[in-house]
Amino acid sequence: MYRIAFCDDNKSVLNELTSFLEKYCHDTQTQIEYSVYNSSFDLTYDLDSQKNKPFDILFLDVLMPLQNGISVAKEIRSHNKDIKIIFLTTSSEFAVQSYTVDAFYYQLKPISEKAFFTLMDLVLKECAKDKRASLLLNCKSGITRIKLSELEYCEVMGRTLNFHLCGGTVLQGNGRMDTLWQTLCEQERFIRPHRSFIVNMDLIQNISSNGILLASLVKIPIPRGKYTEVKNAYLNFAFKEFGGGETGGGGVL
Repeated sequence: MYRIAFCDDNKSVLNELTSFLEKYCHDTQTQIEYSVYNSSFDLTYDLDSQKNKPFDILFLDVLMPLQNGISVAKEIRSHNKDIKIIFLTTSSEFAVQSYTVDAFYYQLKPISEKAFFTLMDLVLKECAKDKRASLLLNCKSGITRIKLSELEYCEVMGRTLNFHLCGGTVLQGNGRMDTLWQTLCEQERFIRPHRSFIVNMDLIQNISSNGILLASLVKIPIPRGKYTEVKNAYLNFAFKEFGGGETGGGGVL
């Protein structure tokens, strides 16, 4: 289920947007949970406190008293890079600034029902694409979504899963390796060479009988007797990823 927030100091606009959304959900049989805010301060307070249930989409008025929508978006972006921000305004003067906060769309008011439906189709399609290419982690620091392309490898230590991201960040969470693998095995880029490790094959630098060397120079062990299986799985992935073709004389494994 997706979660949407509407923030506008005009209550009639909020009523219209929620009415459009309810009709959209009914017509498309889509389940969406929404919240409305008449103040940017109420919105930012909830965003800070609702770490367990982040919003996927935010419809944000630009011209609000005390703090405009661009400033609010900058504050949000400091800790949330994923939320799709759609600015609503009666003026186009802030359109250029909206790009500085990676806005999904800049919509002039008044918005028609048809335009709202079209916009919802576009943003939900983008959200679905992001969810397929990401993983929602229940970390000790809260619920965190990471891009699968940034997950270098995962290891289990006792009852703790350590998610090692590109750049050196490590996120810790509780869970079972088998359950995580059931999710990641659907992604062709991941392999489980060892019962305690899951590896992103996009980030493999070298494979030998001694183990897997990753781009970060971390070495992942390969159990005795499993080298050929791991090597063949990686070769199949690499040939698919890079368009196949002859191995030629450049084989390294």
